Amino acid sequence: MTLIALIFLAAVSALIAYISLLPDSFRVARSTVIEAPPETVFRHVNDFRAWSDWSPWAKLDPNMTAEYGGTPQGYGATYAWSGDKQVGVGAMEIVESRQGERIRIKIEFKKPFKTKNDVQFDFRPQDEARTEVTWAMSGRHEFIGKALYKFLNLEETIGRQYEQGLANLKRVVESRPTIAAS
Repeated sequence: MTLIALIFLAAVSALIAYISLLPDSFRVARSTVIEAPPETVFRHVNDFRAWSDWSPWAKLDPNMTAEYGGTPQGYGATYAWSGDKQVGVGAMEIVESRQGERIRIKIEFKKPFKTKNDVQFDFRPQDEARTEVTWAMSGRHEFIGKALYKFLNLEETIGRQYEQGLANLKRVVESRPTIAAS
């Protein structure tokens, strides 16, 4: 073998070793404070049909198709989407819905990459008229997922999208904080 081939083999081996040692799990979370009580903010997240008002992905592909199923909102509600390369293909289901406290969602991305993750919204009252909302996604990765997460800086990318979504949610809720409970 030539020296160049040996150096290349050593570099590839070092890269593989480095990726192998990266954490198998991840968590991305962002928070904001919204001028509304937890129950009001909760209603905007607990109904997938309301997400089109604030989701950072809702306006990216005007031809995206969406399908709602299960219960109208809360536990058992489902949402599936199919769009261009910016929004991909996937599905979500609400698996826990505690009024004004927490919503947990199982999310499955089918394209551009296959992965299943957990999404969670926590609603913490700051006082009688303000709520801290935390939006988090966590999951596990295999080898390729570790490499993508590290080298494509998905923490920053997903984090920016969550920040945008929370800012949109804040704007929507604060502009009409008294939507009717269903």
